[in-house]
Amino acid sequence: MTIQTPIETIEADPAPRRATVGVDVGGVMVGGGAPVVVQSMTNTDTADIDSTVAQVAALSRAGSEIVRITVDRDESAAAVPKVRERLERLGMNVPLVGDFHYIGHKLLADHPACAEALAKYRINPGNVGFRDKRDKQFAAIVEMAIRYDKPVRIGVNWGSLDQELLTRLMDANNEQPVPRSARAVTREAIIQSALISAELAEEIGLPKNRIILSAKVSQVQDLIAVYRDLSRRTDHALHLGLTEAGMGSKGIVASAASMGILLQDGIGDTIRVSLTPEPGGDRTREVQVAQELLQTMGFRQFLPVVAACPGCGRTTSTVFQELAEKIQRDIRVNMPVWREKYPGVEALNVAVMGCIVNGPGESKHADIGISLPGTGETPAAPVFVDGKKTVTLRGPSIAEDFQAMVAEYIENRFGRTRAAAE
Repeated sequence: MTIQTPIETIEADPAPRRATVGVDVGGVMVGGGAPVVVQSMTNTDTADIDSTVAQVAALSRAGSEIVRITVDRDESAAAVPKVRERLERLGMNVPLVGDFHYIGHKLLADHPACAEALAKYRINPGNVGFRDKRDKQFAAIVEMAIRYDKPVRIGVNWGSLDQELLTRLMDANNEQPVPRSARAVTREAIIQSALISAELAEEIGLPKNRIILSAKVSQVQDLIAVYRDLSRRTDHALHLGLTEAGMGSKGIVASAASMGILLQDGIGDTIRVSLTPEPGGDRTREVQVAQELLQTMGFRQFLPVVAACPGCGRTTSTVFQELAEKIQRDIRVNMPVWREKYPGVEALNVAVMGCIVNGPGESKHADIGISLPGTGETPAAPVFVDGKKTVTLRGPSIAEDFQAMVAEYIENRFGRTRAAAE
């Protein structure tokens, strides 16, 4: 059989990033060609200053570059500047975004210290106010943003969509010779709500480089359709997120599937993975997933990569699994310090393989890799550094010895990088 040479080579790259107007959020650039930003949200009562500071700090250490907090009543608004002050004393300048619903205009007016302490205001046009109060209260928040020179995210959510706009579009659709589906009209209402609100904000005086748009839904295909359409109709910076993504693997898969497609299309300037944590679960999990999504797709590098085989009948020992898990855990725990101590360490590639089939080959491709013995193989583990076999480990301390080699490799390679820079 003759293999035909393809006329055109298929590129293994995403589409070019969609050009958007950059927005400075407390020193973090969103859009305008900046790397895709990871953000998250607390689930503490903001009025509980200790809990809120602790969770914001944890999210920031995990890699959240922007953190949103709830501002729903006077007590939470009064707590915001204290939260900001406590974080600064901890050396954390992560931008805080105020999430406002229903009475945001009043809270910002009554608590000027809150308005100043926040790096961005989030407005949901579906519940900023109703009927004749809606535009007035929306305008009041925008005017506060102008006064304090703050950007605004206009965040439409189909769970709280402007019902007057939706009803008007549904009525108009019913009069068409061939009406569209209710699902399609709802998507159009979401898009129009974002665009109309952005236009109103700009008419009031908020410049485009102070506006970020989002249009969140909870179904994967609807999210893809909404953002593809929205991105064709505006050059505002866009925040991606699948709202109410769910718990555990369901939320992770749904978020990765929807946002992965959009990012591949060149759409999206900042993302949040809205996972429902297990009771008492770690809120930072959503940050980890967002980072892994961006890193897996090749958009950003956050952590060293640990390649490990899935295991098969040739790897009945659990040694390679335990070693891979330990190295991955140590990397994540140490990264906040390593980022400062070892510039560039996030580019490290480690391989922990379980048998001779792919072990040596994968280890050679890594910066440092080990091929552990599989079932029936000689109890020896060759280690490869920068593509060359350097040593063969034996005995009961193979895992500990390899961990020490990884630490030494990091110090020798990335410690020198810092020394050379200084």
